[in-house]
Formats: sequence, C-alpha cells, structure tokens
Amino acid sequence: MSHSPTQPSTPLNIIVLAGGESAESEISQQSGENVARALSARGHQVVTVDPSLVDLETYDWSTCDVVFLALHGTYGEDGTIQATLERLNVPYSGCDAPTSKLAFSKSASKERFIQQNVNTPSYVLIHESDDAQRIEQHARSMGYPLVVKPDAQGSSLGVTIVKSPEELPQALARCFHYDSFGILESAIVGSEWTVTLVDDEVLPLIQIETPHEFFDYEAKYLEDSTQYHFEFQQPTNVIQSILKTGVGACKALGTSGIVRVDILLDRFQQPWVLEVNTIPGFTDHSLVPKAAARAGLDFGELCERVLLNRLAKATTRPQN
Repeated sequence: MSHSPTQPSTPLNIIVLAGGESAESEISQQSGENVARALSARGHQVVTVDPSLVDLETYDWSTCDVVFLALHGTYGEDGTIQATLERLNVPYSGCDAPTSKLAFSKSASKERFIQQNVNTPSYVLIHESDDAQRIEQHARSMGYPLVVKPDAQGSSLGVTIVKSPEELPQALARCFHYDSFGILESAIVGSEWTVTLVDDEVLPLIQIETPHEFFDYEAKYLEDSTQYHFEFQQPTNVIQSILKTGVGACKALGTSGIVRVDILLDRFQQPWVLEVNTIPGFTDHSLVPKAAARAGLDFGELCERVLLNRLAKATTRPQN
C-alpha cells in the first residue's frame, strides 16, 4: 500500500465530530477520542465537538480546515450531518450525503448490490405497522434460520438470528425498537470477514472469530475473546473472491474515505455482502485500526491521509 500523500508542511485545524444522540453515541465518543489523539500526535490542532451539545448551524467554522467524522449511526452515517456540512461549505471526511444515506439503508444498498451483481443475501423489507401474519408468511417463505435486523442501524444493534417461528415476535420487537423499518434476511451460515477500503486502496483482509453466535455489539466492542486473523486457510482464489466482492460493494455504492464491508463466506466458499459501513468504528477494539497496523500504517497517518485526500479533491473540483 502506498504511503502518500506526505504529511502536510503546516498543521491542519481539524474538528472531530463525535458523540451525537444515536444508539451508538458511546462508541462514537470512543472513536472520536482515538482519532483526535492520533491526529494530535501527528502535529495537528484538533478539537472534538459533540453535535448533541453544540449547534453546528451557529458554530464558528472560520478556523476549521476540515472535519473528521467519527459519528456512528443515525445522524452520523445516514447523510444528515453530511448535508449540514455541505450546506455550511465545510469539507469533511468520508462519503457524501447521498452515498451515506444509500449505504445506511440496508434495503436500499441491497437493491444497488443486486443491480450491480454483488452477492447479497435475499431479503424482505418490513415495517412495524405490517400485519404480524404477513411478516410470518414472509418468514415462512424465506425459511429458517433467518436474520431480523433494523433497516437503518449500525453496530449490530437490534439484530437477531431467528431459528424458529416462536423466536420471531421477540426478534421483531428488538428490531423495531431501533427503527420503524426492518428486514428479514436469509441467514448465511459461514465465517465472518471484513474488507477495509481507504478511498480506492484495500487494507489487509481480516477474518473474525467470535464465541458469540455472530459478530454482535458485545463481540465488536466489549469482548476480549474475539479473534482477528490475517493468515487464512482458504486458497488464494477464495481470498481474492472475498476482496473482489468487498471492492465491488463499495463501487456499487460509490463510497470514499474509510469504509468497511462486512462479508460472510458460506460453506461453498461463496462470499455474501451484508453491509457497507461508511463511518466504521475507530476504537481500540475496532477493525480499521487493526487493518491499518497490519499494513504497516500508523492510525494517525491513516486518518491524516483521508483528510488530505479530501482537501485535495476540494481544491481540484471545478468552480461553477
């Protein structure tokens, strides 16, 4: 992986947006602290701002060169904050507002994957106002096990693997606690993988192993028993297939900045995309810093590169 662009000759004034009011605000705070610490160590002037405590519309942006977005979940990843910053003419890291909105909706991104021939498990979009019997009928048609998850939510919050019809009502209640829309998704039984992209560059692939039923919130952020592998037993062509699928998912959505693709590999060695995270976790437990370290890339250097790439794009954009 190339290590350009080089460090800027003058420090940047960076605002890290973290916290917020989503269900992932605690993780966002941790991500923001990690990013701010890493960028400060690179010599930049860094201020962390929590948009749940500060009115961004009236905030003084005059000294800000660029924003690093560490806001997870609703308001952070759904295009809302991106649209606000665009309106205020403040450059920021990551995907633009339309791409963020598209990626945050599992059903919308799945439709894009299907259009672009990117493998993703079949699904049905459901709403909390739907008739219970109708949802049960969809589930029966799909077959068990299946996965119930909120349509727009991160960190595996509200996700349940449902093995029988008896487990469905409780799974739906959990799902609709986080979002009025949800999806029923065919369960893919297999190993869990993640592909990280930094703009168009691919960081080392990670295989995730957890004693939990799947890579849930606790396994992601709280457990030390989760294992992350960079050496694999699978043949090279299977590894290449996983990477190609991850890159294909990002191209289908048109992502930029640091993004992470969650993939399942089934028993036939076929990869399936679950989702693309446009603002993945940056905590000590998170996958992106691990992938960067494996690539020989300091985490601060990674964060800095994304901001420099963003500023370079801003200066080369044609004026209207």
